[in-house]
Amino acid sequence: MSATKQLPNYFEFYELPVQFNPDLNAVKTKFYAFSKKYHPDFFANESDEKQQEVLDLSTLNNKAYQVLSNPQKRLKYVLELKGIVETDEGYQLPQSFLMEMMDVNEALMDLEFEPDAEKLEQVNRDVDAIEHQLVDELANLTTQFDSKNEDAEQILLAIKDLYYRQKYISRIRERLPKD
Repeated sequence: MSATKQLPNYFEFYELPVQFNPDLNAVKTKFYAFSKKYHPDFFANESDEKQQEVLDLSTLNNKAYQVLSNPQKRLKYVLELKGIVETDEGYQLPQSFLMEMMDVNEALMDLEFEPDAEKLEQVNRDVDAIEHQLVDELANLTTQFDSKNEDAEQILLAIKDLYYRQKYISRIRERLPKD
């Protein structure tokens, strides 16, 4: 799979290996160093081309930091960078997961028509349990990938699946009535 539009490689820009769990101190250090180096005020007397180049680098630096310092954005970014996830991809979640989610969705529909604090609490516990399991699996797989495991392609596909499961759970979380 290849993305239609080439993504800027923030890891390359910061001279870091592509990882799901990069050294966040190194990310911050590069960000601050480049913020000084590419500050537009230092290039006010340069040509328009040089000013635009510096502005582009400053923008790239800000975007790199925003993505690499945020675990969710970084997860999606690495999967896109590796060509594993594409924007608006119609990913098919496994049937077993969808069946498990059907119970949760039915409980949510019931709660819309008949609010029940006890049932809501149970649905919240169920969603929390699923979410914690996904987070644990994801942490395990991203660590395996970062340690340059020889099964990198298989690990990336498993991470992709967990990424889409998390997105699904986030949508369910949004639908949960607030206490």
